[in-house]
Amino acid sequence: MNFLAHTYLSGCNDEIIVGNFMGDYVKGRNYVHLPELVRKGILIHRDIDTFTDAHAITRRSRLRLVERYHKYAGVIVDIFYDHFLAATWSDYCGIALKEYVDRTYDLLKRNYKTLPQGIKVWFPTFLENNWMMAYQTVDGIELVLDRMSANTSLPDHTSFAIERMREQYDEFKNDFREFFPMIIDFIENKYEVDIRAQVKQTGNCQAD
Repeated sequence: MNFLAHTYLSGCNDEIIVGNFMGDYVKGRNYVHLPELVRKGILIHRDIDTFTDAHAITRRSRLRLVERYHKYAGVIVDIFYDHFLAATWSDYCGIALKEYVDRTYDLLKRNYKTLPQGIKVWFPTFLENNWMMAYQTVDGIELVLDRMSANTSLPDHTSFAIERMREQYDEFKNDFREFFPMIIDFIENKYEVDIRAQVKQTGNCQAD
């Protein structure tokens, strides 16, 4: 799961969304000083990652990429799954994707001071490239992977990833469609976050 899915799996609470968004950049117990619901978002982020990494369906997806990406195959699958969430967005949320993404950007900008320094380094580029909307198309995924390989330790195998995605698009999509309800169930049951309420949500999300 990448940024769009992590945000969606936070439900409608602003503080949980902020915590979930920054989860990768908070190590160990360096979150205990934060507000309760931000801490909850960080813990949800960690459980999303653990559940995703260990699941047989995501492992099946990773096997299609491991020959070139090796230990980074899971990173590519996370981004592919965000594509399928964006591409089938109306199945999961009653708010249009652009409106949802714009609200998320506004929320994160309002909470900029809370974000870890590691996020602040790339956050302006994240906004400038409209990263979360880019997930909606395969060309957008190519842009995201290019940016990541240029600025992180992700190997530069973007052409391979996009070729494999196009060749096995339906297989990756079916994996996502099978897996995503399971992770929704897991987070809803463990954290009592009403994620599915967003399916019918057409107005402002209300804090839990």
